[in-house]
Amino acid sequence: MIIITGSVTLRDEHRDAAFALGWEHSARSRHEPGCIAHNCYRDAENPGRMCFFEQWEDMEAVQKHFAVPQSNEFIREIAGMAIDKPSIRIFSASELDLPKA
Repeated sequence: MIIITGSVTLRDEHRDAAFALGWEHSARSRHEPGCIAHNCYRDAENPGRMCFFEQWEDMEAVQKHFAVPQSNEFIREIAGMAIDKPSIRIFSASELDLPKA
């Protein structure tokens, strides 16, 4: 499984529009092949910070996601509404069994 985390701090005047775009982007992305989860959140400690958490079946699905024109357009639009450069981190993960109590 591939896990993607990301965040961006938004300019005050763009917050509402940026979150609307983020929620729309997440909803669209959840319909893509290989998407397990794709969510956009408002940071509870900083309401101007948008956070993402995504889960994908494999790197091929992630590459296809980033090749979708709407994904690149979303990144460009959000970057234009941000105070600083958006951050993104991509992890390869495998699920582990919970330790027995």
